[in-house]
Amino acid sequence: MANAPELFTADEAQTEAVVEHGSAVHVEPELFGLAPFQVVAVAMTVLILIAIWKKVPGMIVGGLDNKIAAIRQQLDEAKALRAEAETLRDEYRRKVSNAEKDAEAMLSNAQREADAILTKAEDDGKAMVERRKRMAEDKIAAAEREAVDDVRARAASAAATASRKLIADKHDAEADRRLADELISSI
Repeated sequence: MANAPELFTADEAQTEAVVEHGSAVHVEPELFGLAPFQVVAVAMTVLILIAIWKKVPGMIVGGLDNKIAAIRQQLDEAKALRAEAETLRDEYRRKVSNAEKDAEAMLSNAQREADAILTKAEDDGKAMVERRKRMAEDKIAAAEREAVDDVRARAASAAATASRKLIADKHDAEADRRLADELISSI
């Protein structure tokens, strides 16, 4: 028998613990006179004693304490990062509200400047039209009355058109300059 179980005892007297189950006879194995459950109990007792002697519970507790300390440190870092993030959030909120106020002020200033430019352009346009009208009247003084009326009608039409365009467009200074140049060239 190549795979026959090996006995730990050399004495046949030690291996004769017999348990009867009905008609069959079963022999329980023994080790140094101890039943299997007793061998397991002794082995566990020895293992626990060695673990206590080598201070394994202390190492486990120390490892857990180190892990707890690392987690506490991570929590403290997270709290610090959260406080920093809240500070940044509050700072950006202030910046956004200040930017909104600045934008409102800029818009108000731009509106006032646009109104002033528009008024000045209208005045300049009217003055320019009047000046051109007078120059035209001086040149045409010798001409017939019909030619004078025609020139006056054109000047009035040009002034109305210029005023209408200025009021309708309400552009910036560049648009007003282009309109003034256009008026000058059309008269």
